[in-house]
Amino acid sequence: MQSSWPQEQPEPDKVVSPFAHAQAAVPQKGGGNQKLFISIGLAVILLIIGVVSGIFLTRYLNDPYRTLETFPVAKYLESHRALAGSKFRAELRVEADLGWKEGVGKLMLFSTKEDFRPIAILVPMAVAKEIYFTKGQTYIAELEVKEGGLIYANSCRKN
Repeated sequence: MQSSWPQEQPEPDKVVSPFAHAQAAVPQKGGGNQKLFISIGLAVILLIIGVVSGIFLTRYLNDPYRTLETFPVAKYLESHRALAGSKFRAELRVEADLGWKEGVGKLMLFSTKEDFRPIAILVPMAVAKEIYFTKGQTYIAELEVKEGGLIYANSCRKN
């Protein structure tokens, strides 16, 4: 078998590298498009993750109820005076509609996720006009205990 390399005879006192007759392999310049498509794909995926994260973060930070303490039903039923003037967040379930008075609002019975005992809450006219309450539906509300122990729903949204 003959080699395609030219055979040179080394001089007796000269050391020859075993790679002296090897040819260097030069990588082909194809595949640049593949790298471009991968880069664009990664950029699109990162953009989607960023947008979705931004939406969730914005919703969380713009939630007006996130900083409020949960309404303590047991403490309220013990003594409403301890809670007078305080604002709370509550997840409410509609139990009954007790009535409506023009210019005042709607008096309703709700139960909370934490305590199933019903509590009467006055939903002011401005809030009651925006929401149609149906028995069994749940809502998130900002509650305030006012004079006389009456609970007001300052704002409310469907859960």
